[in-house]
Amino acid sequence: MSQLIIPIFITHQGCPHRCSFCNQAPVTGTEELYSHALSAQEVVDEIATWLQRSKKNSITQVAFYGGSFTGLPENRQIELLEAVQPFINRGQVTSIRISTRPDYITDHTAIFLKRYNVDTVEIGVQSLNQIVLDANFRGHTTRQVETALHILKKGGFRVGAQLLLGLPGDSTKSAIHSAKYLAKLGPHFARLYPALVLKGSALESMYTNGQYRPLSLHKAIALCSRIKTVLEESNISVIRMGLQPSRALEASVIAGPYHPALGELVLSRAYFKTIRKTLTKNSSIRQINASARDQSIILGQKKSSINRLNSLRLLDNVTFNFNDTIARGTIDFA
Repeated sequence: MSQLIIPIFITHQGCPHRCSFCNQAPVTGTEELYSHALSAQEVVDEIATWLQRSKKNSITQVAFYGGSFTGLPENRQIELLEAVQPFINRGQVTSIRISTRPDYITDHTAIFLKRYNVDTVEIGVQSLNQIVLDANFRGHTTRQVETALHILKKGGFRVGAQLLLGLPGDSTKSAIHSAKYLAKLGPHFARLYPALVLKGSALESMYTNGQYRPLSLHKAIALCSRIKTVLEESNISVIRMGLQPSRALEASVIAGPYHPALGELVLSRAYFKTIRKTLTKNSSIRQINASARDQSIILGQKKSSINRLNSLRLLDNVTFNFNDTIARGTIDFA
């Protein structure tokens, strides 16, 4: 069955902090909702609209994005969660997903969320280096990240973690350390976001004053690729790399490694390295088999990966076979 996630944005609500990188309105593409507290009826209407145009055989989850959900007053959390319950009771929605901060998770929080059919909790970890957290005004500790993940996993939740790469005070070494640290904590999935300089954020001033230099796109792709490997070696799936593209986001980016298809660039780099390494070691290979749905990623943007392999003379007498019967994400050499 396919999966449908219905996004409900509570832009920056529930969070008194303003981290260096934060300007939630363009990130979520909901500037008009920035100061607007969604009513229960608006939540109901949004879910109903999505259900009307969705496939009937999909597994459906309602996701509250853009704020720190458990930082909202509890009566406000109840108002929003109660709006989803009738859909769950009718079997139209399976569960609820929320996003929040690690310091807003307690044993009481876990019990409360379970009562309202919350199944998935995403934690804004950002970094597991305390120097980086402090430099970016996060207001929580690495220990609180550990505690939050422990509570949620013990409570039976599916747990996600978000890492923000290239922040002030961060480095390749500390980012890899954060990934290895996170891998030991064992979330079920992760998202990787290279830091962008957005209008209205503290990073804008730091960038303008020459106090901060964001990652280049090339470095962001390489770092995402390395961290993705670290996490996946511990069976932690990386479900997204780079922010969801939108007109509002593109208009707000002042500097940094923004690309609307960053995830594909990372995957393309990984395929290229695998093919290059394999062909270099084994000159008898004559065919590379892969899924037809991965063809554009393997070839690279504007066939950049294939051109590089050709320039290395690694594709002499080698052909590609892209086939719909081959599973995505797999590659076979023959």
